[in-house]
Amino acid sequence: MKRTEAREYLMQLIFEMQAQKDLSEYAIRSFADDTVGEDPEREYFDRACAAYTEHKEEIDAMIEGALKGWKLRRLPRVDLAILRLAVAEMKYLDEADVPDAAAINEAIELAKKYGDEDSARFINGVLGTISRS
Repeated sequence: MKRTEAREYLMQLIFEMQAQKDLSEYAIRSFADDTVGEDPEREYFDRACAAYTEHKEEIDAMIEGALKGWKLRRLPRVDLAILRLAVAEMKYLDEADVPDAAAINEAIELAKKYGDEDSARFINGVLGTISRS
């Protein structure tokens, strides 16, 4: 599995967690075991997932601070999941492992695949604001 696939699975997990309001260790481990298994990218998946779950409130505050005329609750759920993943990578993982530019680029690609026609541009703008701050 490539890092891109692991990132996509992580975005799906974050989407599921926000829909089900379940951040339990059991739900996370069960999802990871079923999708990522013992793949070499499991270590990245686990670190990125921990960064999100441990810093969810700070991540949401950064996203909300970068929004212009929007509130978190109004964002499409898939866009919010992508933003949360990217901010977790940018702010809570080692820059050498995941440079901001890589996190932003991968988020844009996820938005093109899962979001609507405006998602990629919107996500690029929000993440650019967060990266510069």
